[in-house]
Amino acid sequence: MKYKRVLLKLSGEALSAGSGKLYDDVFLSRVAKVLRKCLDEGAEIGVIVGAGNIWRGRQGKDMDPVRADSMGMLATVINAIALQDAFSHEGIDTRVMTSMEIQPYAEAYSRDRAVYHLSKGRVVIFGGGIGLPFFSTDTAGALRAAEIGADVMLMAKNIDGIYTADPAKDPSAKRLAQISCDDILSHHLKAIDATATAFCMEQSIPILVFGLADPENIYRAISGDEIGTIVNPNA
Repeated sequence: MKYKRVLLKLSGEALSAGSGKLYDDVFLSRVAKVLRKCLDEGAEIGVIVGAGNIWRGRQGKDMDPVRADSMGMLATVINAIALQDAFSHEGIDTRVMTSMEIQPYAEAYSRDRAVYHLSKGRVVIFGGGIGLPFFSTDTAGALRAAEIGADVMLMAKNIDGIYTADPAKDPSAKRLAQISCDDILSHHLKAIDATATAFCMEQSIPILVFGLADPENIYRAISGDEIGTIVNPNA
């Protein structure tokens, strides 16, 4: 496989797969099977998950923003435990680590413990974001990718890459095979959180944006197939 250690970012909405439910069990099972195949071929996988299927901080527009974001961070822990359950059904040894103390449901995050788990072939799911309001799970994923020494940050989305325009509005929009972090920032593209993009640029971490409609794309991405859009940290 092209990448040995990866950080996979899953959105909360991805867990429902358009079913209208919090979780689509069939879809989660498909994701788990693909991760099992990747692990069997030697990949080491960390996962960070959002909470859009449960709660986004901006939903609480009349709330104190710190409290609203705190609810979102707790919701990511619920999603992390749901993923752990789905992965366990596929025989994947999984650990949930959170940025806040939340025993007995998860381990408190420790970079050294996370790397140890990865080296033992365990999937580590990071919940709770970075434990601070105002920072997205994109940014949390970038931070964890740097801390664990990931070769790439994989961003699985509901669109198969970054386009020259919104393909839902402009039929002439073309998918970009690659783009630089600097171009994303300078053109104010919304495909990736700006803070996460700037951090990956500083830390020289490539980002691969691809579609999750077919979970096999995770295997293709880790294998190095031409898929999605590579966001290069260097111009």
